[in-house]
Amino acid sequence: MDNEQGKKFQINRRSFLRAGAAATVLGVVGALKAPAKIAKATDGNILYIDPNKVASSSGSNGLQYTPAPKGQWSKLHPVHDLGSAKINYVENNNEWLGTTQIVGKIKNFNEADSGWFLDARGILGDKAQRAFAYLTTRYPLINALNFGSFFVASDDAVYGKPILQKLEIPDPEQMSQHIKDLAYFLRVDDVGIGKMPEYAYYSDHIIDVLGLYSKPVEQCTRPVEKSEYLPYVITFIIDQGMETMLASTGFDSISGSMSYKCYHSNACTSVVLAAYIRNLGYNARACHAMNSYLPFPPALIASGLGELSRTGDSSIHPKWGFRHKASAVLTDLPLAPDKPIDFGLLDFCRVCKKCADNCPAQAISQDADPVEYNGYLRWNSDMRKCAAFRAENEEGNCCGVCMKVCPWNSKEDSWFHQAGTWIGSHGESSAKLLKSIDDMFGYGTEQLLQYKWWLEWPEMNKIPPKLPF
Repeated sequence: MDNEQGKKFQINRRSFLRAGAAATVLGVVGALKAPAKIAKATDGNILYIDPNKVASSSGSNGLQYTPAPKGQWSKLHPVHDLGSAKINYVENNNEWLGTTQIVGKIKNFNEADSGWFLDARGILGDKAQRAFAYLTTRYPLINALNFGSFFVASDDAVYGKPILQKLEIPDPEQMSQHIKDLAYFLRVDDVGIGKMPEYAYYSDHIIDVLGLYSKPVEQCTRPVEKSEYLPYVITFIIDQGMETMLASTGFDSISGSMSYKCYHSNACTSVVLAAYIRNLGYNARACHAMNSYLPFPPALIASGLGELSRTGDSSIHPKWGFRHKASAVLTDLPLAPDKPIDFGLLDFCRVCKKCADNCPAQAISQDADPVEYNGYLRWNSDMRKCAAFRAENEEGNCCGVCMKVCPWNSKEDSWFHQAGTWIGSHGESSAKLLKSIDDMFGYGTEQLLQYKWWLEWPEMNKIPPKLPF
């Protein structure tokens, strides 16, 4: 990637941020929030008790609960922190999912047709297949995170029968606040609740990942039956780590571990939350990167946690950008769904194109406008190129360059970043201004080596010549 642009402007932005004077010139200080503070939590011990035995032996399951004021996001987070962008709320209907326009029938697609599994099936070439087979073993940390994630990846971990006797719970709005506070308690960075679109389920779910390397795909998947559909989806996101991203090239050894760190945390969170809901007497299925019935972007959009971006298959959060990974819980617990959001991302992505300009695989569309794909409008990027490059990358492990360069998540937690996203959410002209400021300060193209904490073994990046099985 070309760094000449960053060299044209020898501006020390950290000195600029310390000065702070330009905030007054921008005229937006009053509209900004103070940088977020990370709350500290203490750990406790857990004793598992069979809830069926408790429910059958107790004389009463009366609820004790102090309700939060109506209209709050949650009891512990009265106002939903979506950063400083201008937020509008939109309705779900048959013609739109958030700001994504639906123009025809959306066909549920097979999980085995998603990028990583095209690698495994050999459809993207022999090298991509070998590379994916060795993906997690080529770096010790990603291998460890993958190892931990699979302890909560079995069908028994993600789903089970609810207790026979439903416990008393608050009304749907209060229960939604409670579920959000539980998710924050479990240390997610954001959570939302949506109506689960039926077209957002996989048509078929993978049941034999290793089989994909040698067997017909039909022997490695099973249909997701409509009887398994549930009306609500609780989605949560976990930040991949700002400092680590700032020190990374975007495609070095730590890149894959940033994703897998979130896969592991999200898997644990979704499994715990789903089990808790079943302990209340309602159906709940955890969905995470290692075992899911759905791709996450449509669920995130339905839950008010993002808009679809230029990358085509990733949603962007107004505060966290797409420097996050998601998981979800499908449930029939009575909840009050949140509304999808519009923070001007379509206008921004239309003029920005930094992800497309910097994509090492040249997989991201340069088109001016979204085009029709499977019944809806999106930027139709080449996900096959993306999946092959992420697997085959021998300069590191996986790739997150698009995430690193995106102006929505490539900056420090500062008033200047908040000013920029506030500007960028006000239409195409403002988006051009944000992009020009982003370019001028070299955001997304730098490495801040004071944050580089990980070890690297470049020789481990090489892809072995044969499959391991």
